Amino acid sequence: MSENHDDDALIMRLRDLALVDLDALLAGTDGEAYTQLLLTHAEDLEDALRTARARAAELTKLVVGADPLVLLDSGFATRARDGGREAAERTARRLAARAQACRALARLDDLAAGLYPRLVEADRRRASLP
Repeated sequence: MSENHDDDALIMRLRDLALVDLDALLAGTDGEAYTQLLLTHAEDLEDALRTARARAAELTKLVVGADPLVLLDSGFATRARDGGREAAERTARRLAARAQACRALARLDDLAAGLYPRLVEADRRRASLP
């Protein structure tokens, strides 16, 4: 499975969880059914956020890794060595990969920012269970 496909699946999972209103989910349930539904939802939120956290850590390493434009510190002769095409293409690929990682990280962070308070609300309700 490719990283983009994995990221898309994770983003879809986070978006799906963002659509769940806890009050609506639990409406009409009580007792053991309420408890089980609440626990299952909270565990799903926690698992999704942990997965997003792990992926964000991977993406952060890509973002803060080696400077793709390091050759700017070299003289023009070094940049133009052997025609400069290979270095230019390598730099362009690295910049594109960093930009893609930044976009993926931003999407994950945006979604996690909306889901984390929902996890806290579910935890608050879990803590009040007998």
